Amino acid sequence: MALTDYNGLKQYIGLILLCVVLYIPGLTTLPPVDRDEARFAQATRQMLESRDFIRIRFQEKPRHKKPIGIYWLQALSVKLTGSPNRIWPYRIPSVLGALLAVILTFVFGKNLFDRQTGLFGAIVTASSLLLVVEAHQATTDAALLAAVVAAQGSLGTLYVRNRHGETVGLGIPITFWTAQGIGILLKGPIVPLVRLLTILTLLAVDRSASHLRGLRVKLGIPLVLLIVSPWAIAITKATGGTFFGDAIRSDLLPKLISGHESHGFPPGYYLLVVALTFWPGSLFLWPALRKAIKLRSRIGERFCLAWIIPTWLTFELIPTKLPHYILPLFPPLSLLTARLILATTTENWNLSRWSLARVGYVLWVLVSVALAGAIVALPVYLHGRFEVITLWPACAAVLLLILPSWNVFRGRLVEAAMGAILLEALILAPTLHVIMPNASELWLSRSVAKAVERYRGSAADPAPVIAAAGYHEPSLVFLCGTKTKLVGPREAALHLRQNPGGLAVVREKLDDAFHKALRGPIGSVKLVEKIEGINYTKGKKMTLNLYGNVP
Repeated sequence: MALTDYNGLKQYIGLILLCVVLYIPGLTTLPPVDRDEARFAQATRQMLESRDFIRIRFQEKPRHKKPIGIYWLQALSVKLTGSPNRIWPYRIPSVLGALLAVILTFVFGKNLFDRQTGLFGAIVTASSLLLVVEAHQATTDAALLAAVVAAQGSLGTLYVRNRHGETVGLGIPITFWTAQGIGILLKGPIVPLVRLLTILTLLAVDRSASHLRGLRVKLGIPLVLLIVSPWAIAITKATGGTFFGDAIRSDLLPKLISGHESHGFPPGYYLLVVALTFWPGSLFLWPALRKAIKLRSRIGERFCLAWIIPTWLTFELIPTKLPHYILPLFPPLSLLTARLILATTTENWNLSRWSLARVGYVLWVLVSVALAGAIVALPVYLHGRFEVITLWPACAAVLLLILPSWNVFRGRLVEAAMGAILLEALILAPTLHVIMPNASELWLSRSVAKAVERYRGSAADPAPVIAAAGYHEPSLVFLCGTKTKLVGPREAALHLRQNPGGLAVVREKLDDAFHKALRGPIGSVKLVEKIEGINYTKGKKMTLNLYGNVP
């Protein structure tokens, strides 16, 4: 094996190990998270239960929002692991998607720039806080990022080779169009949108289409149809043609017209939150973008800016905003950040000269301080006591504030970046694997499920069917079973009357209505357990009462 091949293998292994350190802690210990993760996982489990892998449902309600791709991947993962009632198998496609996105950032970053930039860009991508979070979620976004990087990386490689007058084989366009098809199955129009905006921008700035020749459109479009159309035809037939209409009317259009599901924010939202979502790489982000704009005539910088700017502006203009919407822009942001870091000079990172760099640094400091404070404060707020284990990530966060800043001001940007990423891993590993899972008040559904198990007594006993009034989070359905009823207090009382072995979970503020419905011939019930915690999706403290029939 040649020395270059050996070094390349070491780099791939290093990236894989970095992803393992960042993505595995907490994967098996974090309970299902509301609401999206629990909905995706529950819908997948119902596919496995019903053996219907075409239609998507949450309990009896059709889930006509996202295409089938992630559900198939999760179903395969669960089938291979044989653990349909645990959340971690549903997260494996997200872990693998994040890992693949990181590897592809390295592969295509080498083509756009050089091996060192590609490697460092992949490291920055892997360590971005948003991708770490998405790798722990059984949702679409980490897998979608892999499809985006495959498509955009192929497009970038094509662009570079055409600019250099090199020939382009079939592999690049086939990868490009395959990624389009897979991306559509994962999240509809996102991958085609990023591709289209990038191509239109390159056409506008280059004033020529010659640099994009070789896409093989006549081959590509049939390939995309071959990937997408079997399920599209099947779901149209299975739902009587309602799936796509519902997805557009109830999911896509509301997001384009107004702030859907209370997620509306004004333009500029992503400029603000990127200090958190891209952390710790956000320390270098704004100087990196400034440098890239100055060097926009270079091929790599030009392509990355064409990838970033139009898509970012589009998402800023869309009324509905969620932090993960700009995740498809993190690989080019990371590559441009790597270009700055590898310059190993303070010339492009000067707080005394550029106000934007000062603002970015202040936001980075605030995010680091907030994370350190939140880790220590979480058990104090929830349990009323200090947890010694929180000193580990808190001290690492303090060091993260000091050491990278010290290295940056001395012009040692590589050391600053690597130190920040190492300390990030020391912060996140105990936080995700121990501190957050042990914050029992955060996980009301898990507490209910454990109370039900205690009431059940033996695993050999039949699982009781639960009716929940006033607490309707999807994680409760995933943890307590598909037959769980999300109802009002009257229906919960009726459930107990009709099911002697059943249970009812009632929010305490609805207790009066529940007990009023129980009067008369319904009979008496007993309070099995009182459960207190926080419904973090609503930001409210909540007390739930678990009731069962008196034997």
